[in-house]
Amino acid sequence: MQPRVLLRIVTLLLALFSLSLFVPAVLAWALDEPTQRIFLLSAIGMLLFSVALWFPVRSCRAELRLRDGFLVVVLSTFALSLAGSVPFMFTPGLSFVDALFESASGLTSTGATVVTGLDSLPRSTLIYRQILQWLGGMGVIVLAVAVLPMLAIGGMQAYRALTPGPMKFNRLTARIVESARGLWYLYIGLTAACAIAYWLAGMTAFDAIAHSMSTISLGGFSTHDDSFAYFDDPVIEAVGIVFMLIAGINFAWHFIAWRHASLQPYRDSQELRTYGIVLAVVSAITIVVLSTRSVTHPDEAARHGVFQAVSMGVTAGCTTTEYHRWPSFLPLLLIMVSFIGGCAGSTGGGLKVIRVLLLLKQAGREIRRLIHPNASFSVKIGDRSIGIDVIDSVWGYFALYMVCFCIMTVLLAMVGVDLVTAFSAVAACINNLGPGLGEVAYDYAGLGDFAKLTLCMAMLIGRLEVFSLLILLTPEFWKK
Repeated sequence: MQPRVLLRIVTLLLALFSLSLFVPAVLAWALDEPTQRIFLLSAIGMLLFSVALWFPVRSCRAELRLRDGFLVVVLSTFALSLAGSVPFMFTPGLSFVDALFESASGLTSTGATVVTGLDSLPRSTLIYRQILQWLGGMGVIVLAVAVLPMLAIGGMQAYRALTPGPMKFNRLTARIVESARGLWYLYIGLTAACAIAYWLAGMTAFDAIAHSMSTISLGGFSTHDDSFAYFDDPVIEAVGIVFMLIAGINFAWHFIAWRHASLQPYRDSQELRTYGIVLAVVSAITIVVLSTRSVTHPDEAARHGVFQAVSMGVTAGCTTTEYHRWPSFLPLLLIMVSFIGGCAGSTGGGLKVIRVLLLLKQAGREIRRLIHPNASFSVKIGDRSIGIDVIDSVWGYFALYMVCFCIMTVLLAMVGVDLVTAFSAVAACINNLGPGLGEVAYDYAGLGDFAKLTLCMAMLIGRLEVFSLLILLTPEFWKK
């Protein structure tokens, strides 16, 4: 372990994060809101604190080893979640646990919230929530595309076989720094395009910017309690669907397509085809059920059905209606599809389409082996064979994911949370979805502190890809 190098990296990230607090501080000053002192003091205090810790280790530079990589990922996430909670601690009605929950939800782009009365909150607080999600979304992309493949987490090393061109050796370009810079440019560009589209569709400039941040990050935070239902505009919803679909696609493909002015990365991807099929099937089922059960007019069924299917499928969690009140199995279906989530390398949560695809192909392989025990079958994505080490890693990831889900559901039930709420709350948090069913259909404010802390852990486990967090709990990791 290299603690001084780790401290330098984490404190540098904290210092950079503190700069983001100046944005709501300036907005609060411009609008003469009472939160200006909160954000300004939080920004200055956090910056001074992080610089004070960084200064003694500023010259400690060394190449990070594998174990250091895991520690950087986990420590930086925990540190930023704690730092992000500071301004929320001064929000009336929020406890420390509430503040930590809101911060963790934002930085993991989950979208679960304990804050109510959004329409009456200062705009500086509202934009701060959106900034948290936006930064969290970019962090997810950098982790998924540039860091996790090198750590071989849960099958993410499949990039070595599946990604064409400049990503062949786990990097978009020759160096990780350049890769991250290219992804930032793309991420900012898509956010700007989404904001302009929302504004042209009828949102105010403030709402357009705020919702573009949560749409591209697939976080789901809104500036209104009713989310997209507040606008009640099919054009705005159509814009949201388009950009949620884009954000749910591997950003490495976007980068390569943009850099080479070619659609080939999309055409070659079996994961992308599966992603489209899943969302299309769920949308069709939702529309048919809403129409045949006379829940709403067929036009409205199509409008709300497609939006909710896409939003829940890519784990954005935005809503245009009270979907949890829909009849039959639809609310459960929408929660379950979030387990699939978006493509690997996207801002979406869940298991990721590529893992689910590999699990299904491996299951099919085992069935064929039962029929033809002496035959040799390989698991392929497109025309490329996937190594058994990747398949084993994916199965291990899936098993741990489900074990964590079951344990945390039982923990919530143990403290008196009803089963529907417990099941959907853990599913929504570990999949980084946001809204659940039952008591958490609107917000998580009614849950106790133990339940909220458990769900914070669920968000972090889901966003950090399970292995990178749980590996720190094994004795072997700490042995020299």
